[in-house]
Amino acid sequence: MDNHDLKQEVTDKYSLRGRVFHRIREDILNGKYKDHEELKEVAIGQELGVSRTPVREAFRQLELEGLITIIPNRGAYVTGIKVKDIQDIYMIRSKLEGLCARWACENITKEQLEEMEEVIYLAEFHAARGHMEQMAELDNRFHTILYEASGSKMLEHLLKDYHQYVWRVRQKTLSSSRGAVSNVEHKYIMEAIREKNPDKAEELANQHMINAYENMVDHGLLDMFEN
Repeated sequence: MDNHDLKQEVTDKYSLRGRVFHRIREDILNGKYKDHEELKEVAIGQELGVSRTPVREAFRQLELEGLITIIPNRGAYVTGIKVKDIQDIYMIRSKLEGLCARWACENITKEQLEEMEEVIYLAEFHAARGHMEQMAELDNRFHTILYEASGSKMLEHLLKDYHQYVWRVRQKTLSSSRGAVSNVEHKYIMEAIREKNPDKAEELANQHMINAYENMVDHGLLDMFEN
């Protein structure tokens, strides 16, 4: 994807077509629509207060992303995320997050580093009190800061998309003991970035994703997805 395509996607996100697409995709990823469930243009259009045209256009884009299947003369059906998709996403993320942490060593601002430190401190506070919802939000914020600190809009865009794709399973992961452990790993990544040690930052961020995936497997959290 070149810069023109990225700008177009950012523009689309705030267009009617883009808003409809992102809303339906979010509903699929958060489990509102189940695998193999039919998506009805008219019903979704009425729910979102739009005509069938932007819904139909969103369906085409969702099919390109592999989230739905359009069967001619029958309709659109949810394909959803499979176990293999989750595995692929985490292995890809492990490499990209490592690269992101490496680049952050050179590009992170003082303000971003201070916010990252504050997020980690707040996560420690909420972890000690079992506030899992706040933990999930802070985990999300840490990664958002990291992506922005890479200094690469392209890398930030890719990682935010992958981050959203696995949001539902991540919420369940962070509700386990993984939440506190994950925050400790965030702290080590931040310290490596502060030290401007790109090799260490990359290695830690890479392993952070692998640890997250292995935790899902160990706790059977992938059972919610089809093979």
